[in-house]
Amino acid sequence: MKDLRSINFNTRICAVIGNPVAHSLSPAIHNAGYEALDLDFLYIPCQVEDVASALAGMRAFHNFRGMSVTIPHKIEAMKYLDEIAEADRTIGSINTIVKEGNKLIGLGTDGPGALKALVDAGVVMEGKKVLMLGSGGAARAIAFTLALKTGLDELAILDVNEAMLQGLAGDLKTHTEARISSALLTDASLAAAMEKADLIIHCTPVGMHPREGASLVPAGLFRPGQVVFDIVYTPLETRLLADARARGLQVISGVEMFINQAVLQFERFTGADAPEDVMRRVVMEHLKS
Repeated sequence: MKDLRSINFNTRICAVIGNPVAHSLSPAIHNAGYEALDLDFLYIPCQVEDVASALAGMRAFHNFRGMSVTIPHKIEAMKYLDEIAEADRTIGSINTIVKEGNKLIGLGTDGPGALKALVDAGVVMEGKKVLMLGSGGAARAIAFTLALKTGLDELAILDVNEAMLQGLAGDLKTHTEARISSALLTDASLAAAMEKADLIIHCTPVGMHPREGASLVPAGLFRPGQVVFDIVYTPLETRLLADARARGLQVISGVEMFINQAVLQFERFTGADAPEDVMRRVVMEHLKS
């Protein structure tokens, strides 16, 4: 942990903004990386409701360097930035903001982080049917990454928010060649989608604090051969993953995506190669304690 006596005028400040953020491991993982490389950086958690004011503050502080953006601000934050990479603008959500001079630049690391987690787990996407639960900021990033960079057969999306759901489905159909289907999340639509899905990706807050122990997918809907990826990482094994594992399915914890995306953020904030082994160890120690 950074010695508070060493904080000075030149210390670069980074933060995670969201609501809630009390559960976030981002401060622990980033600060451990700074300490390992002896970097004059400090990372803090900030619960934020007023995104516009938070980003105005980022502009105002001379030593503010970067922000991680989490639920529910990944889409709204885009309104207040000066530059967004074209690919991320198409996706329609960001999770990273970097201050370069007087400019706030937005980008996304969720999609690449999720794809690396799948590849590292040996999941073959070619010709597979993917079911995505949720259509918010992280879901958008992952959906576009998979649609553009893998050979999946079909991406089906279910959500309870019809406007957000149709917005994502429409954008995917406009900007990618992937086969996309969507429906409101109901017991019937979920059961029908689960019958076809090879890979289930859960992208809603269900299962994280304060809804630990909850799952959108009844255990009886799983079938042999499926892979289940839950982007929730606290707790380390959600009810969804526990139920899938109990039925012999391959499961991928959200901690893999979390570490991958954090490594990419760290490198963008600092310009240094991230000490991934240190960051992983810190995360796992916190989640298992």
